Amino acid sequence: MEANSKKICILDSTLRDGAQGEGISFSVQDKIHIVQALDSLGIDLIEAGNPGSNPKDLEFFQLAQNLQLNYSQIAAFGSTRRKDLKAGEDAQLQSLLSANTKHVVIFGKSWDFQVTEILHATLEENLAMIEETISFLKNSDRVVHYDAEHFFDGWFANKDYCLKTLQAAVDGGAASLTLCDTKGGTMPLELFEVTKEVTEYFNKYCADKKIEPVLIGIHTHNDTGLAVANSILAVQAGATMVQGVLLGFGERTGNANLSTIIADLQLKNGIKCVPDEMMCQLTSVVRRIAEIANVNLDSGMPYVGTNAFAHKAGMHIDAVTKNPTAYEHVAPESVGNDRVFLMSEVAGRSLIIEKIKKFDDSITKASPVVAEIVAKVKEMEHAGYKFEGADGSFELLVRKIIGKYQPFFKLHYYKTMGEKPSASPDASQFAQLKVEVDNQIEITAGEGSGPVNALDTALRKALVRFYPEVSSIRLTDYKVRVLDSTSATASRVRVLIESTDGVEDWTTVGVSNDIVEASWIALVDSIEYKLIKDLEKKYKKFL
Repeated sequence: MEANSKKICILDSTLRDGAQGEGISFSVQDKIHIVQALDSLGIDLIEAGNPGSNPKDLEFFQLAQNLQLNYSQIAAFGSTRRKDLKAGEDAQLQSLLSANTKHVVIFGKSWDFQVTEILHATLEENLAMIEETISFLKNSDRVVHYDAEHFFDGWFANKDYCLKTLQAAVDGGAASLTLCDTKGGTMPLELFEVTKEVTEYFNKYCADKKIEPVLIGIHTHNDTGLAVANSILAVQAGATMVQGVLLGFGERTGNANLSTIIADLQLKNGIKCVPDEMMCQLTSVVRRIAEIANVNLDSGMPYVGTNAFAHKAGMHIDAVTKNPTAYEHVAPESVGNDRVFLMSEVAGRSLIIEKIKKFDDSITKASPVVAEIVAKVKEMEHAGYKFEGADGSFELLVRKIIGKYQPFFKLHYYKTMGEKPSASPDASQFAQLKVEVDNQIEITAGEGSGPVNALDTALRKALVRFYPEVSSIRLTDYKVRVLDSTSATASRVRVLIESTDGVEDWTTVGVSNDIVEASWIALVDSIEYKLIKDLEKKYKKFL
């Protein structure tokens, strides 16, 4: 795609609108880390919250003044003045000034229904609130961005008044006007036409008044699953600012997913959103913020999900190994992601070779070991294993067969027991185990909310003095599937454990008639996968 001279201003609202999502709660330090992550991607503006709404945001803005950022600028967020106060007397506006940010985002009402029925103000008073608030902040040496809340609802209900609210913002000195699809219900073609009309209107309005042209922005929600599409159409209609949340979470069904929008605009449309050299940071930044927010990243998320460039069918894998453009619309490395080949009974030898190349590039399709691996995989999948979602366990299996594996510890025994009722819900199960590392015996115990949690605690305690890096491993998900329901409680079960060290994610699997044993198999694989990866990194460092 040829480069386009158009540059889009990206405003990320992870710390404000994103924080309104269910289960999302950021500490002050979390907010600092997210700002630093967004800055490393080259995001223009970071909407960081309302300093007058709570002590946490106030503390954040105080600390943020000392941050050394390379690309991003932080913006404080607030509303227009109260209807019964002058702007200079409004405590909320004073708090925005105290945040000491160069940029301020102000939202106001553009839907006459919201003005009369929610604010209980007159339409004229609302116009005054918008213009006077923005003028007050601009005269205080702030760059003011105006968010027209419920804009599209207001447009279809009373277009003339809706335009007057935007005019009031421009007359007050706003640097940008963002059209907000607050309820997320506007259809794409409608949104395109309205955005185009507004853009053309204010290009002429500013020219006639001989003032600097304002940016037209778009802020969409995903209630109809169209937030990304609507944002891209708005840009094609003339918008030059896009607001959203990097991972797409937020109130109700979430905000526009900026990771998808940025990649779509920059890689597919040639419209610059972040510095070119930063695009390869997209996946790592998204995963870093997911870790901070303590959310599981959707594996199917475009560009940055673990399955974004995953291939399973043997025909697909064979084609991609010959030429990736056969089934990939962009190169995974362009967004910092990796190509993944999912191992299963439908995969062919091309996949095996690609996996083995990571450990031994001397092996070819004709090597006897390839047939051995294929046979072993089919045997284990017949027994209930599923390797397409257990990359860590599959890699360990291959290593064992080709001789690129070493055990890091030997288990002598483990025991688990439960207590009901328990003194604490976090300590209802207990585990004891005995392991051996380099002829040294370690016997430890652990407690947890379940037998697997207790085993995990005990095993970490046993290994940490030999392998300190195990302390960085965190289990992010635990799934159990019954494989043979006809056997009732004697059924075989498959356990999948997802793990992370804050940088990389991996999944391991265990199968057994005993759920604790299946969990133990997956748990051991998880730890050994981390240890063998770290060992190889250290080895390569000294080569």
